[in-house]
Amino acid sequence: MPFVRIDAIGTGKLEALGNAVHDAMVETLGIPADDRFQVLNGQATLKYDDYLGIHRDDGIVFVAITMRPGRTDEQKKSLYRRIAELAEEYAGAEPRNVLVTITETDLVNWSFGNGEAQYA
Repeated sequence: MPFVRIDAIGTGKLEALGNAVHDAMVETLGIPADDRFQVLNGQATLKYDDYLGIHRDDGIVFVAITMRPGRTDEQKKSLYRRIAELAEEYAGAEPRNVLVTITETDLVNWSFGNGEAQYA
C-alpha cells in the first residue's frame, strides 16, 4: 500500500523510474507485486543544491514514499540503496541524483476508495 510520487525533469524516463522504485519496494520491503500506487510527474524545473557535498544536476529524481510504519532502519537503508541501483539500471539515473524520502502514516489515514478507511 505504499503511495509513491516521483518527480524528475522531463517525461522520458518516468516509467522506468516508477518500475525501479516498485521493484525495489517488492524486493526490500516485501510489498505485494500488484500493490502499485504511483504518481509520475515530469517537471520543467526542479530546484536543488549540493547539500551534504553531493553534486546534483538536471538528472535529479525526487522519490517520495508514503507508507505505514513498521519497517526497520535496515529495511529502509536497503530500500534507498536498491532504488538508486535500479534507477541507474532501468533509467540511467546516476545514484547521486536520486533523493528518496519516506513518510510513515497510521492505517487510519488511508482510504482506497468508496469513502472508507479499509484498514482502520
